[in-house]
Amino acid sequence: MNSTFETVTFESVADKAIIDNLIKYAVAPRPICFASTIDGAGKVNLSPFSYFNLMSHQPPICVFSPLRRMRDGSTKHTLDNIHEVNEVVINIVNYDMVQQQSLASTEYGKEINEFDKSGFTAIPSIQIAPPRVAESPVQLECSVREIVALSDEPGAGNLVIAEILYMHVHKHLLGEDNTIQQKDLDLVARLGGDWYCRVTDENLFIVPKPLRSLGIGLDQLPEKIRFSNVLTGNHLGLLANVETLPTINETQKNDKYIKYLKLNFEGDSAKLTQKVHEYAGKLLDAGQLDKAWQILLSS
Repeated sequence: MNSTFETVTFESVADKAIIDNLIKYAVAPRPICFASTIDGAGKVNLSPFSYFNLMSHQPPICVFSPLRRMRDGSTKHTLDNIHEVNEVVINIVNYDMVQQQSLASTEYGKEINEFDKSGFTAIPSIQIAPPRVAESPVQLECSVREIVALSDEPGAGNLVIAEILYMHVHKHLLGEDNTIQQKDLDLVARLGGDWYCRVTDENLFIVPKPLRSLGIGLDQLPEKIRFSNVLTGNHLGLLANVETLPTINETQKNDKYIKYLKLNFEGDSAKLTQKVHEYAGKLLDAGQLDKAWQILLSS
């Protein structure tokens, strides 16, 4: 595993413009808060924000941040509305609505209703005034607890701390035990520039994490494994995420491919190790952790 990388460093004040551009590529993907709000006169606004995430379970809290406009430091209609009516619906964005969602980000005048411009369907909320987006697979009715202004400079964030009062989920997404298959949501997220990404079945993967037990850690791996020139950091992380160092299972000694490798590379230990580690890496990529451990231990 190669851990030597050359870096270029930017200082947050001196290189502000560079960081402003790069940070949106680096801190990604970001979920999208598609926020519907209403002002004191009843005018509705609908706008997306990608500086957004879930911050607490009890109470259930989301935080998103409408930034001041870079050109003049002025605030956006969403933020102005929340100051007048401290409520917001956070509508989760999936692939079927991503282009319309982007259209709603256009800086229309305050008198314009983005529901009309983007073609989304406004439906009433249960407890709060702003309407929900019917097409959104999950809609969160929220009461705004607090707004934290980070500065009055152009590009400055305003942290909107919103408590979830009601969560609405499209019925077809729910299983019998009120769970959702992650792939069924077909979520999208913001990256840098004009880039988005889509959460599809083929790019989902599982990272097992012990909740009640401790992984042994990379420092406890046998040196021959730990300093492998073949196994990646991901491979080593999987191997080190076991409670105790495994012991050899006698049945694994009969692995036909390992026998083949030992026969063909009997006089070249370095090449044999390389081939064994390549084999173990493929097993790990296929989710066969136990077998990978046995192959590594028995060779």
